[in-house]
Amino acid sequence: MEQRFSRSWVEERVEECIELWEACALCSMPLSPRYTRKEQRKREEAYDQGLRAVQREARRAARTPAEQFLAWQRIVALFPRFAAAALGLEGDTVQLLTGGFLPLGTQFARWARDFDPTLSTADTIQACRNAWTACGLQPLLGQPMVLTPSILAYSLLYPYSDNYLDHPDLSTGEKLHFSERFRQRLCGQLRSAGNPHEAVVWTMVQMIEDQYPRARYPQVFDSLLAIHRAQERSIAQLDKGNRLADSCGNIDVVRISCAKGGTSVLADACLAHPWLTAEESRLSFEWGVLLQLGDDLQDVDEDLRRGSVTLFTRAATEGRPLDSLVLQLLNLSQQVADRMDRLPNGTSSLKELLRFSWRSLILMAVADTHEFFSPAFLAELEPCSCFRFGFLRERNKKLTGREALYATLFDAFVEAGPGEQSTLPLPIKPLLAAKAHHSVAELGALSNSCA
Repeated sequence: MEQRFSRSWVEERVEECIELWEACALCSMPLSPRYTRKEQRKREEAYDQGLRAVQREARRAARTPAEQFLAWQRIVALFPRFAAAALGLEGDTVQLLTGGFLPLGTQFARWARDFDPTLSTADTIQACRNAWTACGLQPLLGQPMVLTPSILAYSLLYPYSDNYLDHPDLSTGEKLHFSERFRQRLCGQLRSAGNPHEAVVWTMVQMIEDQYPRARYPQVFDSLLAIHRAQERSIAQLDKGNRLADSCGNIDVVRISCAKGGTSVLADACLAHPWLTAEESRLSFEWGVLLQLGDDLQDVDEDLRRGSVTLFTRAATEGRPLDSLVLQLLNLSQQVADRMDRLPNGTSSLKELLRFSWRSLILMAVADTHEFFSPAFLAELEPCSCFRFGFLRERNKKLTGREALYATLFDAFVEAGPGEQSTLPLPIKPLLAAKAHHSVAELGALSNSCA
């Protein structure tokens, strides 16, 4: 009998994840590679050399498509040496990046830019990260790694719906009004968009429906409704005056994070392969919880400023160091990786790359938010990182400034990279002419006037 992702199913997975999270608090520091200061400095030197070389290629003038493609090839050719020297990645793992994830990211970004030229680079990169998660799931589920219309559409729902619901200039009532209409659309009950913002969101839903007709693929739409319910619940985290934010305990905060993160990657998995086994659905749910908590750690400064309640902001507000929470998170990463290893599909190189990426997400977040940790904990954790924490902080500042190298590289790959889009529908551009004339707040007002 096919598994259905009902409200009760999600609640059961959330409770399991809470139990797993609490069990991780009882574990010591998980085993991982350790690096001496000398080894870290050697990798840092390789990191800087590699980025300078890539930056030179990215900024080299290239006028014709042929010249742009040659520049893209030169950038890709630099990556194996950089990955081996700086990150310790080799062979098949590097090929996964250069021959898999990077071309998929280029394809995704070009389609998104054609669809909506007003979409920011930051939003595009955020959406692309989700597409990479879904495409990383494909081989684990026995599918080829390829960007599909439904993965593209679901990933773009982040800047158009998730970020919209997170926007501080919109009231809780406005967010819930849009959320209710969005729920009706996900149920197939509401076809007519009320404003340009809804028109864009509705287009994304239609792309998913075109690939996965509702009657044949119920898991897909179960998962989309599950993440939508979790998103509605998480709105309470953004409202300082909300009773939940003021009174809920740590378990309630974990429950919200588990539901939102778990259902998000569950939807990725359903779009990667629309018939999940029990083990596959559990892995995707736990993977989502891990990524959600990792993002919460990464965003602790921003969340404190806007009053969002997470495990990490609650501890920071109470003056407690985040040491024990990060230790739990590292152990959760290990537990999720162990479940991933039990899946029969997916190469060992892919699984090792995913382990590396999860661990790196946590370590980089600790480096960026070092003021929330005890010196003793930082000293214990820093040798687990390829790079010193101070080096990561300094490079992160340089890579996220106004002339960000990330943005430079992203633009270079979009302009110069291969542009095959045979599996994707052509972007529908007329919708964006109206959208470009409305701010987020104006779109909220429009949404409120259209019922």
